[in-house]
Amino acid sequence: MTQKRKRHGRRFKIAAAQVVLSGDMTVREPSEELGVKDSTLRRRAQEYESMGDGAFPGNGSPRVNKDYEIVRLGKRMEELEQENELLRNFRAFLSQDRA
Repeated sequence: MTQKRKRHGRRFKIAAAQVVLSGDMTVREPSEELGVKDSTLRRRAQEYESMGDGAFPGNGSPRVNKDYEIVRLGKRMEELEQENELLRNFRAFLSQDRA
């Protein structure tokens, strides 16, 4: 019989990461108390430490956040390219006007 995978909410993950990062206990103690593998707690603590409040979006996968960031930056790049093209055209217009 296989065990069903546990899913924890964002607040649970952040609280567990903060306990690990506080250094008051070893990782094994909250691991046993919370029923989460110690390797999982270490990984979550590292993610929380590096990403801060941006950690654990959606179902906890940092990949979701990275994919969103890639799309957002792609859109921003398109906007800036359009602005650059507009500025080039405006500069060309001004140089023709002066001539």
